Amino acid sequence: MVFLAQLFLTLCAILFDIASGQQSTFSPARPPAIPLAVKSPYLSTWLQAGKDGGNGGYLAGQWSQFWAGQIAAWTGMIRVDGTTYTWMGAPSGPQTVTQTGLQYTSTSSIFTMTVGGVGMNITFTSPITPDDFKRQSLLFSYLEVQVTSLDGQPHNVQLYTDISAEWVAGNHNSVAQWDHGVTPDGIAYHKVFRQTQLEFSETSDQADWGNWYYSTKNSSNLSFQLGQDIVVRGAFEANGTLADTQDTNFRPISQNWPVFGYSSDFGTIRTETHSTLYTIGLTQENAIQFAGQSGIVPLPSLWTSYFSSETDAVSFFYNDYGEASRIARGLDNQIQKDSVAAAGQDYATITSLAARQAFGAIQLVGNLTKQYIFLKEISSDGNIQTVDVIFPFHPVLLYLKPELLKLLLDPLFENQESGQYPNQYSMHDLGSHYPNATGHPDGKDEPQPLEECGNMLIMTLAYAQRAKDRAYLTQHFKILDQWTQYLIAEALIPANQISTDDFAGSLANQTNLALKGIIGIEAMAVIANITGNTAVGANYTNIAHSYIDQWQVLGVAQDATPPHTTLGYGLNDTHGLLYNLYGDRELNLNLVPQSIYDMQSAFYPTVTLQYGVPLDTRHNYTKNDWEMFTAAIAGQSTQEMFIKELASWINETPTNFPATDLYDAQSGE
Repeated sequence: MVFLAQLFLTLCAILFDIASGQQSTFSPARPPAIPLAVKSPYLSTWLQAGKDGGNGGYLAGQWSQFWAGQIAAWTGMIRVDGTTYTWMGAPSGPQTVTQTGLQYTSTSSIFTMTVGGVGMNITFTSPITPDDFKRQSLLFSYLEVQVTSLDGQPHNVQLYTDISAEWVAGNHNSVAQWDHGVTPDGIAYHKVFRQTQLEFSETSDQADWGNWYYSTKNSSNLSFQLGQDIVVRGAFEANGTLADTQDTNFRPISQNWPVFGYSSDFGTIRTETHSTLYTIGLTQENAIQFAGQSGIVPLPSLWTSYFSSETDAVSFFYNDYGEASRIARGLDNQIQKDSVAAAGQDYATITSLAARQAFGAIQLVGNLTKQYIFLKEISSDGNIQTVDVIFPFHPVLLYLKPELLKLLLDPLFENQESGQYPNQYSMHDLGSHYPNATGHPDGKDEPQPLEECGNMLIMTLAYAQRAKDRAYLTQHFKILDQWTQYLIAEALIPANQISTDDFAGSLANQTNLALKGIIGIEAMAVIANITGNTAVGANYTNIAHSYIDQWQVLGVAQDATPPHTTLGYGLNDTHGLLYNLYGDRELNLNLVPQSIYDMQSAFYPTVTLQYGVPLDTRHNYTKNDWEMFTAAIAGQSTQEMFIKELASWINETPTNFPATDLYDAQSGE
């Protein structure tokens, strides 16, 4: 009996821990950071989930953050039978609800919670619509909150949420201004913006221009208030309602912290489910400054071609939730199904987390006649249109819609073909910092000549093959051939230069870098044949095959057990991820002998660590993009090893920022 009593008490303790919010399930994994509203480099808000400063993946108890780490406060409270609780953020005062689960998909993060006999489903959805530019052009995201009685008893319920002025600018000394309004079709909105607009300027990677809209459906049970955080939130906590007033003392963001709140009174709920929808988004009429064929010009956000005003865009996005959700679920199911079929659930764990994050680095601009996509090199130096960042990004575009890759390559071709870049090799990026794609007329961009020439040739052919766009190859043949001449001169014996892994430093005779250049030459041979330049194609094929024969002697460790390629020629005690082999298989070139694939595939399991294979012998760190490139061309057991280790890292890493591509393969840091 004593044992049974102890067992009973133990079970009660476990159940209490679960009920008090101490435990939550995470499916398919507990990621390092959970995407909340992620649609562009400027709409990119996350919940820290790792152990290094995060709270393990609970929506309540910590503030949401912009991707660069600064707080972008997003608050949620609920009042159940007169007691107020926090379900999002970390406002002072209310106790937190009990989170029971998190599930993430390619487009959504869904939290489940319980509080005082009431259940909550909280869904953050950031749509990805590669086939629909109108929807993809809108930098908006959804938050839906569903509330229902779980115990069959009636409960009196009010729901609250707000955003703070921290969303508006990275400099919290800058003055925020705001307004409240209702669209003709009944969408209530808070409009918040930096009082002094600085177009094409950033502070701490946040935009210094544009208008933020936080919106919900106007109704008789909705109240609002704009003012100091403790005043607005305190009003809801005390009364379950807001005053329908605005504090018009526009002031610095950090002065009496302005917030912009909504309260919905559900009254008494019984068996029915009450749902409230919110949208958050940024509107900028001009988005990018671009040095194109006609010089430096501002490029408008593409949404301006579809909507006559910002509030029209707000209304469309809000009212589109049903269709947007249908499209989002379709994409979720497609990526899940295809990933599992390709390589199992661990692979789906990786791809479903990667999709939103990848698309959160880009923005559509232009007009209905001509569109571009611009990409920000996030979390390093902020370059725009970095070629060797587009390169690891491009497979998801080929999978979803190859034409999107063309829209990323077009600005690079346009700038260089108009004579605004003096070097004979491909440029590294279109500008030192997003959103200013003003080029490098002095030719002093970061020098990665071999890397970028190879990347441009491989990606251009990859796009043309999948889109069946021979005209694109003809259009850019001259500059592609120019870059090939550089590779012919430099690829086989690379000079002392940096590769895309610039953080590792420069090195002469890099085996992997040479391989990319040789594959680039063979890619140009294919381009020449496709465009009718068969004599050129035959010549380049001969050169590429001659180079690859020599490369196999230069780049393979002599008498090594097991055999493998080296980090650099002659460095027989070194090794590295031969991820550039991916281009040969991607383009179906059959340039590199199968023996190289088999050799490397057999080698990687002998040097793997807890969370992956190191990038090379100089450090324990690895890069998960290059690991996946390597896995894609490995034998099945080695592929499964790479994927399992990366999925484990996602679930176990103590880091708490959006999934990094660079981490320690032993510690997971």
